[in-house]
Amino acid sequence: MESTTVKQGGDSVSGRRLDREGDLVPLRQATRAWFSISLQTFGGPAGQIAVMQRELVEERRWIGQRRFLHALSYCTLLPGPEAQQLAIYVGWLLNGVAGGLVAGTLFVLPGVVALLALSALYVTAGDSTLVAALFAGLAPAVLAIVAQAVLRLGGRALGHPALVALAVGAFVALSVLAVPFPVVVLLAALAGWALGRWRPATMRVAQGRADAGDEGPDPLIADDALHHGVPGRGHAIKVLVIGLTAWVVPVGAVVALTGRDSVFTDQALFFTGTALVTFGGAYAVLAYVAQKAVEVYGWLAPGEMVRGLALAETTPGPLVMVVQFVAFLGAYRDPGSLDPWVAAVLASLLTTWVTFVPCFVFVFLGAPYVERLRGNRSLSAALTGITAAVVGVIANLAVFFAVHTLFADVRPVVWGPVHLQVPELASLRWTTLGIALVASFLLVRLQWSVLRTLGVCALLGLAATLGAQALG
Repeated sequence: MESTTVKQGGDSVSGRRLDREGDLVPLRQATRAWFSISLQTFGGPAGQIAVMQRELVEERRWIGQRRFLHALSYCTLLPGPEAQQLAIYVGWLLNGVAGGLVAGTLFVLPGVVALLALSALYVTAGDSTLVAALFAGLAPAVLAIVAQAVLRLGGRALGHPALVALAVGAFVALSVLAVPFPVVVLLAALAGWALGRWRPATMRVAQGRADAGDEGPDPLIADDALHHGVPGRGHAIKVLVIGLTAWVVPVGAVVALTGRDSVFTDQALFFTGTALVTFGGAYAVLAYVAQKAVEVYGWLAPGEMVRGLALAETTPGPLVMVVQFVAFLGAYRDPGSLDPWVAAVLASLLTTWVTFVPCFVFVFLGAPYVERLRGNRSLSAALTGITAAVVGVIANLAVFFAVHTLFADVRPVVWGPVHLQVPELASLRWTTLGIALVASFLLVRLQWSVLRTLGVCALLGLAATLGAQALG
């Protein structure tokens, strides 16, 4: 059986052709890699995609640039956190279903544990000064990571002026005109399809630019290799049955044990529905979650939703993890017959389960079809258009995150179709800006790892906060 070998830090990794069944890397080694990645997934989807780009494409050489962008384009179409779904997809390519389960689970596990602890700290202390000080350095460091992601992905995905125009158009549509995310994706797919049909040279240039970013040894997952998973009705039925069972059993048990009107049942059903409509990532659905959680269910106060988002911003994993904080507070304050702490932990874990189970179902259900259709020119052109738009989407998230991180006061401005978030220049956080510049220097000039940079910046944030308190 044919094999490929990639050198990584003195160790050789042997893998088989992707069209043969088996692991491309040992599952134990892949598990260690995914756990390492999971500890670096700060900064929302932009930062998370940047980490995977760096680890999987550039350093480990497990997947090529074009294949990575193809998978990202598909995951962008799905409801739910696209970065976690991208991890599931790549894990599936490397180690089959077991690899997808490991990658997707580890992607969210550190965030679940961290946010569970911070939620408990919040309800007991109300204000965790030390934790806030520690994470004050992480947010500006994430800005540097996100900016790096935009530049790297843009440099490799935008190989033609038409694709640059698509990225700019997506950015303007989202950040200025407040166009719904699904509409932006649909228009980008149509534009990509049209370019592929009437200007095919655009697609060839784009593919050449992506290949140019693939420096180093050949990746284990080659662009022209087929995954052994074969799409079909039997496969689809199997995935759907297992996925529905994984959802129905815990939710059914909760309804049977706590009743239809309990906070647990309300949260299980509400957050399941939310998971199925979260197109555009966490920011796109947070307004809806906040309205329902505050005004309809009364799980938390209006200002607490913002605090929950702040905690989710400063922990690894998808930003949609904020729903765990919402569930924790809601059950802690309305535990029914249970102890408040038991109720809060149960609600938090149940909400996490129903939020992320659909992600695995979507990827395992659709990935075999997407793999077989990679050679379809019309689909590839549409996905190329979506990939270009994704650069604009990440840039929009980067600007959103930068504005709310670097400035203390931001006010919305609405003028006809124009919707802007305008910062008050006088409210610039100079310390935050300084830490962001330090992070950029460490990442770009010194080529430090993301994890090492985050650690240094966290200590800088802690020192700055404690110093300000001592002087004040």
